[in-house]
Amino acid sequence: MKGVDPSNHTKGIYFECQGCGRCCRNRGKYSYVYVSLPERKRLAQYLQLSTRAFTMRYCDKTDGFFHLRNPEKDCLFQKGNRCRVYGARPEQCRTWPFWPENMSGKVWFREIVEICPGIGKGPLWNVKQIEKQLRKEVERVNKH
Repeated sequence: MKGVDPSNHTKGIYFECQGCGRCCRNRGKYSYVYVSLPERKRLAQYLQLSTRAFTMRYCDKTDGFFHLRNPEKDCLFQKGNRCRVYGARPEQCRTWPFWPENMSGKVWFREIVEICPGIGKGPLWNVKQIEKQLRKEVERVNKH
Protein backbone atom coordinates (compact mmCIF):
# COMPACT_ATOMS: atom_id res chain seq x y z
CA MET A 1 0.00 0.00 0.00
CA LYS A 2 1.48 3.36 -1.02
CA GLY A 3 0.15 5.03 2.10
CA VAL A 4 2.37 3.03 4.47
CA ASP A 5 4.49 5.40 6.52
CA PRO A 6 8.08 4.16 6.03
CA SER A 7 9.17 5.54 9.39
CA ASN A 8 6.81 2.92 10.88
CA HIS A 9 7.47 0.13 8.40
CA THR A 10 6.65 -2.72 10.79
CA LYS A 11 3.90 -3.92 8.44
CA GLY A 12 6.28 -3.85 5.51
CA ILE A 13 6.29 -1.93 2.26
CA TYR A 14 5.30 -3.16 -1.16
CA PHE A 15 8.00 -2.32 -3.68
CA GLU A 16 9.14 -3.59 -7.05
CA CYS A 17 11.30 -1.70 -9.50
CA GLN A 18 9.26 -0.74 -12.56
CA GLY A 19 12.30 0.12 -14.67
CA CYS A 20 11.18 3.73 -15.19
CA GLY A 21 14.62 5.21 -14.52
CA ARG A 22 13.26 8.09 -12.44
CA CYS A 23 15.56 7.24 -9.52
CA CYS A 24 18.50 7.67 -11.93
CA ARG A 25 17.60 11.25 -12.80
CA ASN A 26 19.28 14.13 -11.06
CA ARG A 27 17.35 15.39 -8.09
CA GLY A 28 19.67 18.10 -6.79
CA LYS A 29 20.84 17.08 -3.33
CA TYR A 30 20.86 13.39 -4.36
CA SER A 31 23.34 13.91 -7.17
CA TYR A 32 26.36 11.79 -6.28
CA VAL A 33 26.51 8.08 -6.98
CA TYR A 34 29.51 6.98 -4.95
CA VAL A 35 31.53 3.99 -6.12
CA SER A 36 33.91 2.03 -3.93
CA LEU A 37 36.89 0.15 -5.34
CA PRO A 38 35.00 -3.19 -5.44
CA GLU A 39 32.13 -1.46 -7.24
CA ARG A 40 34.50 0.16 -9.73
CA LYS A 41 36.09 -3.25 -10.35
CA ARG A 42 32.67 -4.85 -10.90
CA LEU A 43 31.56 -2.07 -13.26
CA ALA A 44 34.84 -2.17 -15.14
CA GLN A 45 34.60 -5.92 -15.63
CA TYR A 46 30.99 -5.57 -16.79
CA LEU A 47 32.08 -2.98 -19.37
CA GLN A 48 35.16 -5.01 -20.27
CA LEU A 49 37.57 -2.33 -19.12
CA SER A 50 40.41 -2.26 -16.65
CA THR A 51 39.52 -0.71 -13.31
CA ARG A 52 41.91 2.14 -14.05
CA ALA A 53 40.33 2.81 -17.47
CA PHE A 54 36.83 2.72 -15.96
CA THR A 55 37.83 5.10 -13.17
CA MET A 56 39.51 7.55 -15.52
CA ARG A 57 36.64 7.51 -18.01
CA TYR A 58 33.62 7.47 -15.71
CA CYS A 59 34.62 8.76 -12.26
CA ASP A 60 35.61 11.91 -10.43
CA LYS A 61 36.84 12.28 -6.88
CA THR A 62 35.38 14.75 -4.39
CA ASP A 63 36.58 15.09 -0.80
CA GLY A 64 38.58 11.88 -1.24
CA PHE A 65 35.66 9.76 -2.49
CA PHE A 66 35.08 8.42 -5.98
CA HIS A 67 31.71 9.02 -7.61
CA LEU A 68 30.30 8.75 -11.10
CA ARG A 69 31.17 11.73 -13.27
CA ASN A 70 28.82 14.64 -14.01
CA PRO A 71 26.69 14.59 -10.85
CA GLU A 72 24.81 17.67 -12.07
CA LYS A 73 23.24 15.54 -14.83
CA ASP A 74 21.26 12.31 -14.91
CA CYS A 75 23.24 9.10 -14.44
CA LEU A 76 25.65 8.62 -17.31
CA PHE A 77 24.70 4.93 -17.53
CA GLN A 78 21.04 5.66 -18.09
CA LYS A 79 19.95 5.10 -21.67
CA GLY A 80 16.33 6.07 -22.13
CA ASN A 81 14.73 4.70 -19.00
CA ARG A 82 17.11 1.77 -18.68
CA CYS A 83 20.33 1.23 -16.80
CA ARG A 84 23.09 0.06 -19.14
CA VAL A 85 24.99 -1.49 -16.20
CA TYR A 86 22.07 -2.89 -14.19
CA GLY A 87 23.77 -6.21 -13.43
CA ALA A 88 26.82 -4.41 -12.03
CA ARG A 89 25.15 -1.29 -10.65
CA PRO A 90 26.57 0.29 -7.48
CA GLU A 91 25.25 -0.68 -4.06
CA GLN A 92 23.74 2.78 -3.70
CA CYS A 93 21.48 1.97 -6.64
CA ARG A 94 20.71 -1.54 -5.37
CA THR A 95 19.36 -0.28 -2.04
CA TRP A 96 16.91 2.24 -3.53
CA PRO A 97 14.40 3.32 -2.20
CA PHE A 98 15.41 2.08 1.25
CA TRP A 99 17.87 4.84 2.14
CA PRO A 100 17.78 6.31 5.64
CA GLU A 101 17.15 9.81 4.28
CA ASN A 102 14.09 8.50 2.38
CA MET A 103 12.47 6.77 5.33
CA SER A 104 10.86 9.73 7.09
CA GLY A 105 7.19 10.10 6.29
CA LYS A 106 7.70 13.64 5.02
CA VAL A 107 10.40 12.72 2.47
CA TRP A 108 8.69 9.45 1.52
CA PHE A 109 5.35 11.04 0.68
CA ARG A 110 6.62 14.32 -0.80
CA GLU A 111 9.52 12.96 -2.83
CA ILE A 112 9.83 9.20 -3.11
CA VAL A 113 6.22 8.18 -3.77
CA GLU A 114 5.98 11.05 -6.26
CA ILE A 115 8.86 9.83 -8.43
CA CYS A 116 8.81 6.07 -7.90
CA PRO A 117 5.95 4.08 -9.45
CA GLY A 118 7.36 0.90 -7.84
CA ILE A 119 6.17 1.98 -4.39
CA GLY A 120 3.01 0.05 -3.56
CA LYS A 121 3.66 -2.62 -6.21
CA GLY A 122 5.24 -6.05 -6.24
CA PRO A 123 6.25 -8.10 -3.23
CA LEU A 124 5.91 -7.03 0.35
CA TRP A 125 9.30 -6.15 1.83
CA ASN A 126 9.07 -7.12 5.48
CA VAL A 127 10.72 -5.18 8.28
CA LYS A 128 13.82 -7.44 8.31
CA GLN A 129 14.37 -7.02 4.57
CA ILE A 130 13.94 -3.25 4.77
CA GLU A 131 16.28 -2.95 7.74
CA LYS A 132 18.86 -5.09 5.92
CA GLN A 133 18.75 -2.64 2.98
CA LEU A 134 19.01 0.29 5.38
CA ARG A 135 22.05 -1.29 7.07
CA LYS A 136 23.71 -1.86 3.70
CA GLU A 137 23.23 1.78 2.81
CA VAL A 138 24.49 3.01 6.19
CA GLU A 139 27.57 0.74 5.90
CA ARG A 140 28.22 1.96 2.37
CA VAL A 141 27.99 5.60 3.46
CA ASN A 142 30.23 4.98 6.47
CA LYS A 143 32.92 3.46 4.20
CA HIS A 144 33.05 6.66 2.15
